[in-house]
Amino acid sequence: MTALHYLTATEMARLVRTRQVSAVELLRACLDRIEQVNPRVNAIVTLAAEQALDAAKAADAAEPAGPLHGVPVAHKDLVDTAGLRTTYGSPLFAEHVPGTDAPIVRRLKAAGAISLGKTNTPEFGTGSHTVNEVFGATRNPYDLSRSAGGSSGGAAAALASGMVPLADGSDMGGSLRNPASFCNVVGLRPTPGRVPAPSETSAWYTLSVLGPMARTVEDVTLMMSVISGFDPRSPYSITERFAADPEEGVAGLRVAWSPDLGGLPVDQATAAVTATAPGVFERLGAHVEQVDLDLSDAEEAFRVYRAWHYALSFGDLRGLGPNTAWNVEQGRQVTGADLARAERLRSGLYQRMADFFDGYDVLIAPVSQVPPFPVEHPYVSEINGVELPDYLAWMRSAYWISVLHAPAASVPAGFTPEGLPVGVQIVARPFADARVLRAARAFEQATGYGTRRPPL
Repeated sequence: MTALHYLTATEMARLVRTRQVSAVELLRACLDRIEQVNPRVNAIVTLAAEQALDAAKAADAAEPAGPLHGVPVAHKDLVDTAGLRTTYGSPLFAEHVPGTDAPIVRRLKAAGAISLGKTNTPEFGTGSHTVNEVFGATRNPYDLSRSAGGSSGGAAAALASGMVPLADGSDMGGSLRNPASFCNVVGLRPTPGRVPAPSETSAWYTLSVLGPMARTVEDVTLMMSVISGFDPRSPYSITERFAADPEEGVAGLRVAWSPDLGGLPVDQATAAVTATAPGVFERLGAHVEQVDLDLSDAEEAFRVYRAWHYALSFGDLRGLGPNTAWNVEQGRQVTGADLARAERLRSGLYQRMADFFDGYDVLIAPVSQVPPFPVEHPYVSEINGVELPDYLAWMRSAYWISVLHAPAASVPAGFTPEGLPVGVQIVARPFADARVLRAARAFEQATGYGTRRPPL
């Protein structure tokens, strides 16, 4: 039998709803697991055990009121939680306690979920390696000497370790997808606006999104049904309610396969794993074609918009860590002409990809260009002998996709000879989130890689 802490969220919700397991039992199973493995992994950085226990008791005393009734969930430490420390991974906010919940937290609670605690993130989510001066580094459950990825690395590691069945994350340049790939779980970067994220400073910024993470595609789909939906405070919030694709499988689906997204260096071990994905789709009845893509215009567009956003959001703060400070300084150098060129590049790329997706239903490609790297390394500096210019460059395979305004998922695709997880990235045209999850679920069920647990 599957241990309680490793049950899927869907199964947990069913057992609580039918009174076969109590919310308190599920919560205690997760808390026991956290006590057992978190000191080694460092995924949960603030635990709300007493508040969660009170909420679980209240859930058991009430009639099931939502699809996540009694299911534990963890929140990224970038997301405000009322009465619970939220540091944003920064010493500047080490003791910060918000007065209100972020909208995504309110929606999860309204669906009956039990907020268990906060997951680790680099300072302000800056970078795809989860380490900060407040809590230190999160380690990969499959190899504690390796990175869990980032910036939702704490969420991914907690899921993989069985500490929690659901976790929210965020993604600007791969922060949902990269840690999912590194930790053998599922992460979805939704179409911008699918999960509203109101902001008082950058309400129109579409590169950064909130999204779900879980151990299965079914659970990600369930969580999406809760956290998506219109919010009038988010100006590009999607009015259409998210619903799972009623179609099953991928038979007849037109799949484009790009092993390197147009010439990016990809580590040989990662490339070998992701190269098996097209064959899986072919065996499932999809029509697979290798394509030559040119997404290089995304490079300048992403960097200009990212830099501008950092100067806008954090430019008034003093005492920032080196990565955040570097991004802010890059933003201070952005000119109106830079923004105009970035907009032209992004708009042109968007139109070309609209034509591309007229011919294909989904695109599959590597999530990350490398497998999990040593946790002591601040970032990847070279791939296959190719020197990288800065700490961002090793994640081009993720952040080029971010520029497309498209939904993209990371799904477990296999392991390197060293036993390190590798994910495959599934992308569709904007607003086709359900199609991404349909393809992801078919791949997941055909391969079963996500069922391989870490050797903790």
